[in-house]
Amino acid sequence: MNRIPLKSVVRIAALGAGLLALSGCASIVNRASERFADNLGRGILNQDDPSTVAEGLPAYLLLLDGLLEGDPQNAGTLRAAARLYGAYAGNFVAEPERAARLSKRAFDYAQRAACIDQVALCAALKSPFDAWEAAVSAQSGEQAAVRLYALGSAWAGYIQTHSDDYAAIAAIPRVSLLLERAVTLEPSLDQGMPHVYLGVLNSLRPAAVGGQPEQGRAAFERAIELSQGRNLMARTLLARHYARLVFDQELHDAQLKKVLDADPNAPGLTLMNTLAQAQARALLDDSKNYF
Repeated sequence: MNRIPLKSVVRIAALGAGLLALSGCASIVNRASERFADNLGRGILNQDDPSTVAEGLPAYLLLLDGLLEGDPQNAGTLRAAARLYGAYAGNFVAEPERAARLSKRAFDYAQRAACIDQVALCAALKSPFDAWEAAVSAQSGEQAAVRLYALGSAWAGYIQTHSDDYAAIAAIPRVSLLLERAVTLEPSLDQGMPHVYLGVLNSLRPAAVGGQPEQGRAAFERAIELSQGRNLMARTLLARHYARLVFDQELHDAQLKKVLDADPNAPGLTLMNTLAQAQARALLDDSKNYF
């Protein structure tokens, strides 16, 4: 009977232990990257100085890109990157071409995340609408709601920066399905923000050319209700997208004055509320000219 020398057994055992340790370290690093991305997002959302965010966020976007180069299958980090790229493109980039480019990156990251842990949904992305509807409707549970919202919000941001692209606009019903399913599963998700996205999407066009502005208004009001009035962006966008679309100056000005009278500081909403107040001032100053 051939015996394996003790020294070789020790080496084999050490190798096995080393591989397990490396596997464990990789798992720890993956989780740490995801936690860092989540914490970064929360820290930014609680910032009350938009200028600091505007100047500092690009460095963190590059950092997230780097983390994903080393760990491209980390769905959590992909979604965090999608959210931050979308927020930066939508709030801090004035040049339309650059905003379109960054929102596309956000949408690409969100799609990659879906293709990692929502395989059936990923497979239906380019399928006929009936197949897409079935795939979305099959999603269930709190985690699915978060994932649907991540993809839907990134996609909505992409549409906003590609509004002259018919193919992008034609995808609105698909995005709406994602967001509607997300709020069906978790009605108070992200303090009503999925409803804000639905409000914007439904108010992009007048009813005469296929828009659904009244549904948009209802979505904005639902977001305000769910956040107990703390989500000031819901009111600002109600004024910008709905009230201006239907030429309701009284509603427009009343909503904006409520935004300006409110305290912007609220957990998870401070940065957005501060931006909402800045936008509200500009919209209110322009009210007489617009109406």
